[in-house]
Amino acid sequence: MQIFFYITCTNIKEAKKISSVLVKKKLIACANIFNNIQSVFSWKSKVKFSKEVIITGKTTKKLQTKIISEVKKLHSYDVPCIIFSKISSGNEDFLKWIRNSTR
Repeated sequence: MQIFFYITCTNIKEAKKISSVLVKKKLIACANIFNNIQSVFSWKSKVKFSKEVIITGKTTKKLQTKIISEVKKLHSYDVPCIIFSKISSGNEDFLKWIRNSTR
């Protein structure tokens, strides 16, 4: 099953590093990086505002655990946002490419 992922990062350098490692290790088929996102969140009982970078992309469900482990090793946050969502349908040729591009 193909899935979509969403990861927030502290800056573009971190996002590029995480994305490239995940692609090189064939844990993800591809990543899209969105720079300069304004985030509002609660951390240690305080409302925080921060510029972040978002990585989205495609992979397979069987690789979720390995992706989480790898991102935790590379990420600067104590509790990195790493979430997944099922891809229910799409261009079958593209979904096949996701399966073939990951291990």
